Amino acid sequence: MKSVSLGVIFLFSSLFLLGESGSSSLNDDILGLIVFKSGLEDPQSKLSSWSEDDESPCNWDGVRCGPKSNRVTELNLDGFGLSGRLGRGLLWLQFLQTLSLSDNNFSGSLSADFLRLESLQSLDLSANNLSGAIPDGFFGQCGSIRDISLAKNSILGKIPADVGACSTLSALNLSANQLSGSLPSQIWSLNALRSLDLSYNSLDGEIPAGISKMLNLRAISLRGNKLIGRLPNDTGDCLLLNSIDVGENQLSGDLPESMSKLSTCSYVSLSSNSFSGEVPAWIGQMSSLETLDLSGNQFSGSVPSSLSNLQHLKVLRLSENSFNGTMPDSLAACRSLLEVDFSRNPLTGNLPAWVFESGFEQVLLSGNKLTGPIEFPPVTDSTLQNLDLSNNDFFSKFPKEVSNLRSLTFLNLSYNSLYGSIPASLGELKSLQVVDVSGNRLSGKIPEEIGLVTLLKELRLKKNSLTGEIPTQIGTCSSLSYLDLSQNNLTGAIPEALAALTDLQVVDLSLNQLSGTIPKQLSNLPHLLSFNISHNQLSGELPAGSFFNKITPSSVSDNPGLCGSIVNISCPAVLPKPIVLNPNSSSPDSASNMFSPGNHSHKKIVLSISALVSIGAAAVIAIGIITVTVLNLRVRATTSNSAAELALSDEYLSHSPATDTNSGKLVMFAGGDPEFSVGAHAVLNKDCELGRGGFGSVYKTILRDGRSVAIKKLTVSSLVKSQEDFEMEVKRLGKVKHPNLVALEGYYWTPSLQLLIYEFVSGGSLHRHLHECSTSNTLSWQERFDIILGIARSLSYLHRLKIIHYNLKSSNILLDGAGEAKVGDYGLAKLLPMLDRYVLSSKIQSALGYMAPEFACRTAKITEKCDVYGFGVLVLEILTGKRPVEYMEDDVVLLCDRVREALEDGRVEECIDERLCGKFPVEETLPVAKLGLICTSPVPSSRPDMVEVVNILEMIRCPQDNQEEELS
Repeated sequence: MKSVSLGVIFLFSSLFLLGESGSSSLNDDILGLIVFKSGLEDPQSKLSSWSEDDESPCNWDGVRCGPKSNRVTELNLDGFGLSGRLGRGLLWLQFLQTLSLSDNNFSGSLSADFLRLESLQSLDLSANNLSGAIPDGFFGQCGSIRDISLAKNSILGKIPADVGACSTLSALNLSANQLSGSLPSQIWSLNALRSLDLSYNSLDGEIPAGISKMLNLRAISLRGNKLIGRLPNDTGDCLLLNSIDVGENQLSGDLPESMSKLSTCSYVSLSSNSFSGEVPAWIGQMSSLETLDLSGNQFSGSVPSSLSNLQHLKVLRLSENSFNGTMPDSLAACRSLLEVDFSRNPLTGNLPAWVFESGFEQVLLSGNKLTGPIEFPPVTDSTLQNLDLSNNDFFSKFPKEVSNLRSLTFLNLSYNSLYGSIPASLGELKSLQVVDVSGNRLSGKIPEEIGLVTLLKELRLKKNSLTGEIPTQIGTCSSLSYLDLSQNNLTGAIPEALAALTDLQVVDLSLNQLSGTIPKQLSNLPHLLSFNISHNQLSGELPAGSFFNKITPSSVSDNPGLCGSIVNISCPAVLPKPIVLNPNSSSPDSASNMFSPGNHSHKKIVLSISALVSIGAAAVIAIGIITVTVLNLRVRATTSNSAAELALSDEYLSHSPATDTNSGKLVMFAGGDPEFSVGAHAVLNKDCELGRGGFGSVYKTILRDGRSVAIKKLTVSSLVKSQEDFEMEVKRLGKVKHPNLVALEGYYWTPSLQLLIYEFVSGGSLHRHLHECSTSNTLSWQERFDIILGIARSLSYLHRLKIIHYNLKSSNILLDGAGEAKVGDYGLAKLLPMLDRYVLSSKIQSALGYMAPEFACRTAKITEKCDVYGFGVLVLEILTGKRPVEYMEDDVVLLCDRVREALEDGRVEECIDERLCGKFPVEETLPVAKLGLICTSPVPSSRPDMVEVVNILEMIRCPQDNQEEELS
């Protein structure tokens, strides 16, 4: 690396320390560059042409000299892959005008002497690993510098106030660093400045007044900081401003009217702030606007019709606001408009005709309240490429005129009320890459013409009423990577043609009526990440292969005919050829004689081993049916004379002898002797109490057979259904069996006392393990992930049975002896018909922080998405070890808000329980944290289904499993 001799370095150092007296010689440049090189790592040998033996450096790579002076005027080493510190050798290049060292790995801090090179005009140190603060005096000696870029480093601290001393500066770029503090008002003193980029730092406070002093300013970007307050009133007095970007801050208030004077401004982005009020009509006076981005704010009122004056407007983004009313027809006058985004507003009315009549390339209208039919244009000259009308209230047939949108690459009509069949004309869209019509009312078959869309990458048709077979022609869609046909009524076999789709990553065919075997050729798909065929009627052995050897059991569950190690069912061995028996021969040689010409008159009986087994099985079944019938007749006869349902008085079960003595009814679902081994006083004794919740208290007791059970005494008896309804619902819950659910084993009923009998789970509650155990006994990351996955699987199972939990919280999650999660208290809200959501809020959802926001709205529909929200809070609680709500001195902090803010600021370590002491894989914890935040979205429709959650968690876990297997 360091080819320079120690003597040369010593010589240069001596010269430099002696000062600048004496005339400069040509060797000054060589010595300075060689010493600079000596402190660097050059893995690509980019500086191999630099030699101290040369008489001139002007032919060295990256070096340029002045034609007259023959001195170094430019050093451009961009992207050379160099590393090391910026040595003082560069300070000897007294004629240097341009120093560009971007896109390397230089480290260390900036030197205050860097700008003392009097000839230096341009300094670019962007995209390196520079750190530390900008030193005091750095800008104070900037001389004739015109351009400074320190972007994409790790520079800390405040912007020095002496930045205002660079009077000749025309461009300053400090973006993508870690600068903090307020924006110094002295920065507005840079009269010659044309471009200012301070984006993606951590600057805070208000934007100071005085920007109007910058009469030459053309572009300013403050995006991605923490600035608050309003835009300065004099913003519009910078009359030459061409671009304004203050997105992703915390700015608020309305827009300053002075901006109406920015007639030459072409780009304005105020996205992701808290601006409010109506968009003023004077916006139409900014006649040069080409991009207007007001997305992600709190603007309200109608969309101003004055936008029609913006004849140069190409991009209009108004998504995620509170605009109301209809989409203005006046936008048809914006002849240059290419992209419009009105997503996630409460806009109403029909789809305006101008969407298809103008030359749009992208129209995004998802998440509004648009109604009426979708009517595609009758002409085929449309330039539309991306169309998203999802999550509205459109009600119409799927129009066959979709084929007129010949340029379409992205089509999303999901979650509307489209009906009828998918038109075959869809196959005429040769450029189509994404089709999503999920969550509609579509019926009929998937058209075979879908195979003509050869560029298709994603096909999402889930949650419809599609019938028929999966067309084999889909195998010609060679680019397909995502296929979701779940939750339909598809029949027939899985086509072998899917094996030709080598880009497939995700396949979901669950919740259909597919039958037959799984094609073995699918095991050869190289990029497959998820293959869900659960809840069908498939049979036979799972294919062998790298993916199918590791497929999760939930992805193949509820296919009674499937066999293999994944589903814990042995596949039958390969059967031998049929045995041919000759009824007229009893000798060992008779079998060979059957093929002789003399035996043609004898009858043959051909019985395979499978036939013999079938006959034997049929006989056993017949005997079993007769036996069961006889036993049932005996039981019914006995029931009328003896107590089939054991009578038990309240006095026997209650801690108080004064309880009502009317006999009750005790039923154990598994049969056996349900009597308790302890006396009456101990069954619900205070000493046996395990805990109390929104539904009642829980006690531990022991059955006579030695088995421990948990008894929940309901404390809301006055709200319980009638005995008939109560028993029907409890028996339904008794049939719910899942390894991650606490099993309901029986019940006891009287009008004044109701008990539920559960299996006893010995490991205690998740709440205790997270918040009450010592650091030495804390749960490992592996245990936490397994708990999260177990909870998700149990909720997915409950939701398939149309059971909503309503009461998710860490105290309702129990751990068995092996650390497996078991969810309790599920489905109990249905026992209490008189409870409305406000009682649920206070009694059932007793733990603040787990309750979905829609519980606060009387008209909102309570769905499975409430459980998804509670699950998301649980995920974050397990991840961080913190409670869902924490009470500060003068504030209440929600866990989901804390995690979201930490992730947005890149502070991932604050999202993980400190008791894990860094022992966790970031590739798992980070996506799990993001999944928890998605599940806690305030908008129910934005939360995933629990089936999707399980699939995501299993995909997060899979990479680690693969790595462990490779290591083993």
